[in-house]
Amino acid sequence: MEIRPFTIHVADDAIADLRARLAGARWPSELPGVGWSRGVPGEYLRPLAEYWRTGYDWRRAEEKLNALPHFIARLDGQAIHFLHVRSPEPGATPLMLIHGWPSSFLEFLDVIGPLTAPRSHGKETAQAFHLVIPSIPGFGFSTPLAGAGWTHGRIAEAFASLMAALGYERFGVQGGDTGAFIATEIGQKAPERVIGVHVNALFTFPSGQEGELESLDEADRERLAAMESFNDGYMQIQWSSPQTLAYALNDSPVGQLAWIMEQFQAWTHSPTGRPEDVIDRDLLLTNVSLYWFTGSAGSSAQIYYEARHNPAAWEPRPRGTVPTGVLVSKARDMTVRRFAERDYNVVHWSEYEMGGHFFALEAPSLFVDDVRAFFAKLH
Repeated sequence: MEIRPFTIHVADDAIADLRARLAGARWPSELPGVGWSRGVPGEYLRPLAEYWRTGYDWRRAEEKLNALPHFIARLDGQAIHFLHVRSPEPGATPLMLIHGWPSSFLEFLDVIGPLTAPRSHGKETAQAFHLVIPSIPGFGFSTPLAGAGWTHGRIAEAFASLMAALGYERFGVQGGDTGAFIATEIGQKAPERVIGVHVNALFTFPSGQEGELESLDEADRERLAAMESFNDGYMQIQWSSPQTLAYALNDSPVGQLAWIMEQFQAWTHSPTGRPEDVIDRDLLLTNVSLYWFTGSAGSSAQIYYEARHNPAAWEPRPRGTVPTGVLVSKARDMTVRRFAERDYNVVHWSEYEMGGHFFALEAPSLFVDDVRAFFAKLH
């Protein structure tokens, strides 16, 4: 596997083009008084787009990101971008952190320091980790997508190979959303190498067996009901026509901004309903900018198409044997505990009142504590 250092640099022309497109945006009409009920309202998006054009500083974000060690690996013709941040602590545990959609490796920025260098963050005796934080193929700098077939399972195999290439024969995995699917796949495919799998924003589904819903407790019934009423319009498009969607989002930064911010508004746990009140506004825009500058709207959506059209994803599989920890946002997650325990070797279960779908972004201290608590059980 070829691995080389990588430095982020977006050309000046690309930044100027973004600002020009934002300045010349063609705004649609909208119905009065409907708020967020039919999508992102202009009264929210217009000032955010204007700040992106005139107030947000990509170069400042780029400088901050380049203070971290970035690398590009090549496997099966695919570029895989990742951060590799080693802990100064002897005996640190290797841990891979895997993001979801419409997030990116940026999701973990605020947990890197506490997890790798606990002494520098006031935790003298806390467990430390060597962190590997990849960008999923098709996302961010893991582009362009080399071809079809990058399923959760194939990505899991690639990420396990990456850990071996870095010298980590035994390691832990953490993932949320799409990252949770990939993390549990790594546990399925390399159980002898994986110390434990920690997940948040895990989706668990009924198997269709007769009577399986009768024994669900009240919390599980509420989460199952939330899953059944979930607005999955974005998912229906991405798993059916990701290429068609790409033309619009790749051409319009306002469209890309709206497509991502709708999900951050819906999935964060903000008392005001505004995602920037629980996640820094500039960080949110860095995430959107990453999608824009890498042109990854369509390639990142391909993972939904692969999941929907991969026959292996829908076949019964043996229960996972790797110790598994599940973190649940009580406000936003739809993880049914009975189904999770049916499918995985769950040895750690935690539920939190605060924090939403993007838990490492919204509640980094709780995320760090929960990851440490889980892996402490495995020693």
